[in-house]
Amino acid sequence: MNAIFIVLPILTLLMFDLGLTLKPQDFKLIAQRPKPVIVGLVGQIILLPLIAWAIINILSTFNIQHSTLFIIGIMLVACSPGGSSSNVFSMLAKGDVALSVTLTACSSLITLFTLPLIMAWVMGYGLPSMGYGVQNAVDIHLPIGNLLIQNIVLMVVPIAIGFIVNIFRAQAATKIHNVLRRIAMPALILLVTVFFVQHKQTIVTEFASLGLTMSVLILATTSCGALLSWLLKLTTKERRTLVIEIGMQNAAQAITIACSPIIFNNEIIAIPAIIYALMMNLILLAYVGITHLQN
Repeated sequence: MNAIFIVLPILTLLMFDLGLTLKPQDFKLIAQRPKPVIVGLVGQIILLPLIAWAIINILSTFNIQHSTLFIIGIMLVACSPGGSSSNVFSMLAKGDVALSVTLTACSSLITLFTLPLIMAWVMGYGLPSMGYGVQNAVDIHLPIGNLLIQNIVLMVVPIAIGFIVNIFRAQAATKIHNVLRRIAMPALILLVTVFFVQHKQTIVTEFASLGLTMSVLILATTSCGALLSWLLKLTTKERRTLVIEIGMQNAAQAITIACSPIIFNNEIIAIPAIIYALMMNLILLAYVGITHLQN
């Protein structure tokens, strides 16, 4: 089974569901409380890719090196926007759900442009500077135009449709959202299962090193989110939301880009996103548990 036929509808439904939860007042939050919004976006869009690249280089000095395809996959998930599940996690952690929704929506739009730019740098300069010849070592390239078009079709359009439905049919939007949020997790589990079956040997072999890299990345970025929140004297709710929002990435988008026949067309690149999704949920569920002990 080709994973692209599973991940495409999952990503589309997740983005549509995000649109269903958006309200016009969510965007007013940017003007009303710019500080937590700016901190969240800086942490997710700038710090996360920088920290990911630093971790890759630091671990390589300890002989924990990844293949070219895995490095592309690690950076791809680090450049992705926030995952829609962060809204649920923020609610469970008694965080600021409105802030979470705003950050997820904003990062989904902003990364339309930042993701291609960062990935172009990684493949054009970053990897060659580490001694990886992308074009020579593997048959892989980044068609930026196709990436932008795909992201608009699969992310912006579903979000916009969901947003419009919520404005004009709020009750229907709530009912649809209640159904979709129950479907999302089983669908993601199916996707992970398909990937594991198809790439069992590679995942098992590389899980230790990739699991370590992803865990360090998640812990480092969430710690930065907590530190920035403390330095800027944000509220407890805002801090909890930023920790979750910065650490929770849209793995489905990274997998879609990796598997897309018009972009990378390589499922190996998607494996880091699969492992990131697993470690992300485990670590942030533990964080949610800690927040409950603090109340």
